[in-house]
Amino acid sequence: MTSRKAIITAAITGSIHTPTMSPYLPITPGEIARSAIDAVNAGAAVVHIHARNPENGMPSPDMELFREIIGTVNSSVDTVICITTGGGTGMTVDQRMAVVPEFRPELASFNTGSMNFALFPLAEKYDEWKHEWEPRLLHGSKEMIFQNNFADLERLCIAMRENGTKPELEVYDVGHLYNIAYLVSAGLLEEPVYLQFVMGVLGGIQPSMANLLFMKQTADSLFGAGKYAFSAFGTGRSQMPICTTSVLLGGNCRVGLEDSLYISKGVLAKSNAEQVEKIIRIIREFGIDPASPGEAREILGIKKKV
Repeated sequence: MTSRKAIITAAITGSIHTPTMSPYLPITPGEIARSAIDAVNAGAAVVHIHARNPENGMPSPDMELFREIIGTVNSSVDTVICITTGGGTGMTVDQRMAVVPEFRPELASFNTGSMNFALFPLAEKYDEWKHEWEPRLLHGSKEMIFQNNFADLERLCIAMRENGTKPELEVYDVGHLYNIAYLVSAGLLEEPVYLQFVMGVLGGIQPSMANLLFMKQTADSLFGAGKYAFSAFGTGRSQMPICTTSVLLGGNCRVGLEDSLYISKGVLAKSNAEQVEKIIRIIREFGIDPASPGEAREILGIKKKV
């Protein structure tokens, strides 16, 4: 009997955590690429990529940094690279979107609504910082709106369609599902859509099994069977419980240092691969295996780019 396959995504570095928070957070293009390659070798089918300034670790929209990361990963392993269009705090929508026409990735994140995206509570946990920008960025999020208005969404839909990129639709709250349903009805997004339930950002829905089930039930009512695939993740301590529940509900999941710096209570993860290995051990206890990159493309309807 063939077991069900679930797509495991590894979010390698993100733009939320800062160098002070963990010595294991990949910073340079070489570190980010190596960590992504190790995650793929551990069983991840998809790697989600942000770039950082190699001098101080600050999130960066620099195309040359992305180019180095993507080139190194692609020359080493077969994987689905999902490039961020969320970027980091303070980046313009144009800066965030530029990666799509530049690299024409198979998959790219697509944030589906404007929202408060609050990181400032993290700053209360540290008294000393490696870099001046870290507390400034975190505290500054108290006054920031993460902009993804309907004009932005329309532009991103068009850019992804023109460049053959599958949107990974980041759903931070239930209202974002209705935004996606509108974009489908307007002919801007094609079904089946790929939803990523993001749980735990202050300003969005919080991580609980009840909330995850509510999100899935809402997606069922809006799109129906065969019209969508989904993945989910929880931030911090909720990472593994939400990922496990998502897979048991028939979906996929995302782990990685972007979402949690820990492998267990009070123990920092030394790599993204360590988290990938842990979630694979868990899902295999339920008879579910990790999808290969090729199987992930088949599940998501992605045609591999040469």
